[in-house]
Amino acid sequence: MPTINFSLKDLQKLIGKKVSIDELKDLLAYAKGDLEEYDKSTDEVKVDFGDTNLPYLWSVEGVARLMRGMLNKDKGLQQLKINKANYKVIVENSVNKVRPFIAAFVAKDCKIDDYLLKQMIQLQEKLCENFGRKRKKVAIGVYQYSKIRFPVCYKAVFPDTKKFIPLEFKKEMDLKEILEEHPKGQEYSWILEGFNKYPLLVDSDDTVLSFPPIINSDETGKIEIGDSDLFFEATGTNLDAVLLAANIFAQALYDRGFKIFSVDIKYANKKITTPFMFNETIKLDAEKIKNLIGIELKEAEIKKLLGKAGYGCKAGKVLIPCYRRDILHQNDIIEDIGIAYGYDNIEELPLKSYTIGSTDPVIKFIDDIREIMIGLGYQEIMSNILSNKNLLHDKMDISDFGTIEIQNPTSETYSCVRSWLLPCLMDFLSKNKHVEYPQNLFEQGIVTVKKDGEIIDYERIAAISAQEKADYTKIKQALDCLLRTLGVEYTIEETEHNSFIKGRVGRVIVNNKEVAYIGEISPKVITNFNLEMPLVAFELNISELFKAVNG
Repeated sequence: MPTINFSLKDLQKLIGKKVSIDELKDLLAYAKGDLEEYDKSTDEVKVDFGDTNLPYLWSVEGVARLMRGMLNKDKGLQQLKINKANYKVIVENSVNKVRPFIAAFVAKDCKIDDYLLKQMIQLQEKLCENFGRKRKKVAIGVYQYSKIRFPVCYKAVFPDTKKFIPLEFKKEMDLKEILEEHPKGQEYSWILEGFNKYPLLVDSDDTVLSFPPIINSDETGKIEIGDSDLFFEATGTNLDAVLLAANIFAQALYDRGFKIFSVDIKYANKKITTPFMFNETIKLDAEKIKNLIGIELKEAEIKKLLGKAGYGCKAGKVLIPCYRRDILHQNDIIEDIGIAYGYDNIEELPLKSYTIGSTDPVIKFIDDIREIMIGLGYQEIMSNILSNKNLLHDKMDISDFGTIEIQNPTSETYSCVRSWLLPCLMDFLSKNKHVEYPQNLFEQGIVTVKKDGEIIDYERIAAISAQEKADYTKIKQALDCLLRTLGVEYTIEETEHNSFIKGRVGRVIVNNKEVAYIGEISPKVITNFNLEMPLVAFELNISELFKAVNG
């Protein structure tokens, strides 16, 4: 979760009102933030944010902007004022494969002191590391405007064809040397793995500005105290993310008193002017507000609450600020209306019905299964519900059988919902090779699969045994003890499953319903997880077993 530091006096200045520490705690609730600490001797506030969908709040300027609305200092949409200018960035096709997108602007007429410089660096780092996924999705550079000659060119070059002095270094280095020797090159070289050309930003005099997303030039990319005019750029692999990062930074500098000037980004087949005004609107249904948060609001009240939350209204539509891209549905706006209204101000409704709660019978069934497995000497683990197709399918040597993928994942590691449990046990074993064998593990939990056009949740249990003498008999004994203790009669039929050794895998049948796979894990799968011990396992569909047993 992002954490930022800033001066309380600076926040008060940006808000236009003095607030006490207790008032600050209450105001931070509107931003889903918590006051971690306040050092009175340095006037430094430390705030932790629980919501990572609002990157504009990762600066004191963003926090102050939200608080001005909640304190009725600002009313409505705070539109970024952009001065039209003739600055250009020429984007060559050579960057298309490696890092295709860029946004830029010029900020002028505001002196930078030591505190402001630190705040700018903090916002830059938070946007790059969190929102920008450690610079892969978005990386940001800020430069001395006076040292740049427009137009700027964004291109990709061979690593040994261009040299410059990187930030905090004294000698010229080519791009390959920077990746090998510079601390930032060593830290972020993984982003450029597999590419034979690297991105480069140069001005019209062919002076290097930066080597995105690695390091700025020491000549042009070093902001000094006293500078008043800046050139900003953001590069990345996602156009929306790059445009949003530029808008957030531009709005923060505008709130500081900078004048913002646009830059035309000229691609081979299009032109985009940045900062880019998305001009998004959403139709809001007043009845939906009542259904979701239980309050009935008049049109004037809705407009007032939208204004507090930083939205505008026009022709029956809600205007979204240019520094926000988290609004996917009117429900997101209604949530902000509820926050602005104050959930504590919503009156409680009387209890209208009385029901007696009870445990779902399948839960008792699951608990019995878990108790039996523990009694058999198996240790229970808990893994993440989110996973990835490489782990679930590629490493297990099987094709996709109905994985539910996440549309906009925050990382490749957690890009889909797990469709079975055995890969999670395999992954756990691969990370615990240092632990003494034998290792007997099980996990019980929900998996989700798409089947015949439906998305279905199943309760499952998987068990695995890793030891030198692990064989089919070993795991069958465990399954036999589990099902016999539950009073379940079953049969095993020979089957095929690529994750298991051919001829050493079976399908478990209960009352003519297929409920489990059992067998010896194939050597190929064991090798994929860098394991060396023989492995035997079963995975049981508890939901289907419960239906089979109880009709």
